[in-house]
Amino acid sequence: PDWVKSGYLQLIDPVADWLVRRRVHPNTITVVGTICTVVGGVIYATGHIKTGGWFLGLTALFDVLDGTVARRSNTSSTFGAFLDSTLDRLADGFVLGGLAVFYATSQLHGSVPLMITALLGLIGAFLTSYTRARAEALGLDAKVGLLQRPERVVLLSGPQALFGLVLDGWVLAVIIVVLTITAWITVVQRVAYVYTATTRADAAEARSEIEVRPRFEPLDAAPRPLL
Repeated sequence: PDWVKSGYLQLIDPVADWLVRRRVHPNTITVVGTICTVVGGVIYATGHIKTGGWFLGLTALFDVLDGTVARRSNTSSTFGAFLDSTLDRLADGFVLGGLAVFYATSQLHGSVPLMITALLGLIGAFLTSYTRARAEALGLDAKVGLLQRPERVVLLSGPQALFGLVLDGWVLAVIIVVLTITAWITVVQRVAYVYTATTRADAAEARSEIEVRPRFEPLDAAPRPLL
């Protein structure tokens, strides 16, 4: 909800102002945040789900701080946006990959189906971002879909921090299943959106070409030679 987002931004405003005064570059914040997220993914892999959830919840601040500091210090750059997007994919890989490793190696909660589900969620997360980036390269704004990155970050940290492996790990299992399903639904929605938009554009371009093309080809009016 918007009120949650605005309240969250008000909480990090003092931190962002402090970083701007210290002339901390937003790319540095991005890199540090990614390193912390990688550590959180490793914590998940070792089975300390609740600790990993709290850790990732705190490091999620970096996702907002780098952009806020960049805008306030007037240091936004094309490379910064590229770096942020690239490292976000790395972070997703370690978090979901860490959960997959947990289900593959845990003696108490090990589960091949949930390991596969986590890996499918990882692929879905990558495709969610790729479809949007590819659509933007085509001049389209494909922000449609059930699951954006902020929601994915919340699902990957909030419930784990609160519940850990309670109810024999069923809360975590449900979260991973929901995350995977919504990620793939988002991929399908974006593919459908791009298909509809590009099909309409191609049809309009084809109609315009037909309208400017002459209806009849001109006849050769060259005079015939006299015998």
